[in-house]
Amino acid sequence: MKKMLHYSQSYEKGNWCMRISLVPDGVYESYQQITPELLQSRGIRLLLSDLDYTLAPKSVSRPDQAVRDWLCRIQAAGIRVMILSNNRSPRRVEQFCRDLGITYVGHAKKPQTAGFRRAMDQAGTDPAHTAMLGDKLLTDMLGANLSGVTALMVEPAGGARTPWQKVLHALQAPWKHLAGGVHRI
Repeated sequence: MKKMLHYSQSYEKGNWCMRISLVPDGVYESYQQITPELLQSRGIRLLLSDLDYTLAPKSVSRPDQAVRDWLCRIQAAGIRVMILSNNRSPRRVEQFCRDLGITYVGHAKKPQTAGFRRAMDQAGTDPAHTAMLGDKLLTDMLGANLSGVTALMVEPAGGARTPWQKVLHALQAPWKHLAGGVHRI
């Protein structure tokens, strides 16, 4: 019989440390609070980021100057940034990444770990030196924790607009609280 793991327990499987948890390692108001200093203090060399509602609302097809400036600061510190997206249609992700000059892993199927592994393999790094930035617990944070990478959560860019988004983000509140709440500037 398989032993069930408590949410805070973890186990080693090969080189991958799986932490079965929805709790992020930190919750921030915006991607702009994710600084090179924060990432360097955690030993991060690869920052994986979701796109929709993390870097821009889904309705925004091209990166704005704020995203470009933030990306330049992160890259200037020697940290690689890649998009890890569940988008089924690659058109928006490809355009967004082309405009920024970065790569992406599409059809990532988060929270499954395969997309995380592909991205880390492409970047030549491991979970200990990787972070995932996203706005959703059940895809971004769970996938990050299952993959053994640092899980950084942001409030949704553009806010929760639809009734479903409002419900979804309200349901995330207890896990954000367990992570210490939202870091506000």
